[in-house]
Amino acid sequence: MQGFAGRVLRYFFSGTLFIVPLVATAYFIYISFKWLDDRLSLPYPGLGFLIIILVITIIGYLSTNYVFKTIGQWFDRGMNRIPLVKLIYSTVRDLLSAFVGDKKKFNKPVLVRINKDNNLFQIGFVTQADLSELGLNDMVVVYFPHSYAFSGYHYFVSKENIRPLDIPGPTAMKFIVSGGVSGFKE
Repeated sequence: MQGFAGRVLRYFFSGTLFIVPLVATAYFIYISFKWLDDRLSLPYPGLGFLIIILVITIIGYLSTNYVFKTIGQWFDRGMNRIPLVKLIYSTVRDLLSAFVGDKKKFNKPVLVRINKDNNLFQIGFVTQADLSELGLNDMVVVYFPHSYAFSGYHYFVSKENIRPLDIPGPTAMKFIVSGGVSGFKE
């Protein structure tokens, strides 16, 4: 009887590992749609989300147009002239462009020795390879994301303590954010 109960319990936990992430994701999407639809007072669930996706896609399409690029550059210059707005606007813009767009920053994963005595290493991303403006020619800036969070630290690291990794940036980020649970397979 103990073998049967153990198998049933194992099946229950296997089912839980399958069902809970699926239900949590579906619930999050449902709550997000409902929140957005309530804000916009739309009659059909999900219509607000669809409208926002459509508007963002149209703006993205227009932003590839020369005239729109010129207007965008003019707008950027204007936003960067307002003291407090500049801080928020440029920070958010730089952060978003680090993940998407032409200036992706998290595409150079490296293994960094963080403790020589204990031979400890940590995976990070080189975000600035040229620090000659600061007189730090032998250093780079490495960003270390936290596991299970969208935060992290960045350090100035000696190049001798860095070893490039031959894996895609998104795979390294997934590995770090999952606390190493996800592994390196896509």
